[in-house]
Amino acid sequence: MAKIIIPTPLRKFTNNESTFDSNAKTVQSAVDDLVATYTSLEKHILKDDGSIRSFIRIYLGDEDINVLQKGQTSLNEDSVLSIVPAIAGGIPNIKNQ
Repeated sequence: MAKIIIPTPLRKFTNNESTFDSNAKTVQSAVDDLVATYTSLEKHILKDDGSIRSFIRIYLGDEDINVLQKGQTSLNEDSVLSIVPAIAGGIPNIKNQ
């Protein structure tokens, strides 16, 4: 079974579960399984058309799926996916202003 690692900021939508197992054969199908199980997570990960939001990075092992086959990247039973939401904020660099 492929395993999805759920980042801490999204765990409030998964009943504090840190992982999710899926029998899916592609990344998109695994994500679809995840949001079908935890429906409140859908709006945070998927666009209205069902595709993965651009500010969400998903890694298969240490490879960004965007350099592989994106949502159509194949999975096997040993696959580990990590969801990495974009982090914004911080203090602007005043020296350069």
